[in-house]
Amino acid sequence: MNRLSQFSAFCATLMILSGCSTMTDMVESNLPEPHAGRPSIVVSLRAQEAYLYRGGHRTASSRISSGREGYRTPVGRFQVIRKDEDHRSSVYGDYVDDSGRVVKANVDSRRDAKPPHSHFIGSPMPYFLEFSPGYGLHQGYLPGVPASHGCIRMPYWKARQFYNAAHLGTVVMIKP
Repeated sequence: MNRLSQFSAFCATLMILSGCSTMTDMVESNLPEPHAGRPSIVVSLRAQEAYLYRGGHRTASSRISSGREGYRTPVGRFQVIRKDEDHRSSVYGDYVDDSGRVVKANVDSRRDAKPPHSHFIGSPMPYFLEFSPGYGLHQGYLPGVPASHGCIRMPYWKARQFYNAAHLGTVVMIKP
């Protein structure tokens, strides 16, 4: 039995035993790419799903959480303009004191006054793929409905997979 067959059998066993979407995401996102070619990303806001394509073939999909009412995710054809594996928001986050204790949580640094003796720390947005200024795909919380400030949140393993496949200039198509 060759290594790929052994790995496939192991992955299948894990999926059957776990039934956990996190485990499934981890396994699927680490399988070898079945297709070569230029990557592209398509996001369906209606379905709350993102799809990774290679050379016109869909190679991965992911659940997402897009922008909520008042913070809609832009629709249209975009390209990845920046990649940042350890990105932090410059607008949304927490005010913390010098010891790192949260003084005021979940703030909008443009609107919420900074408490005395505190500083702003942006929310983590790992595996950030910016496709329009201030908007990107990244790892984040998925409550099952649109809930972000306009970005597209994905589970950790899927965000990592999309991040690793994409490059500057990768097409990102956002559909209603």
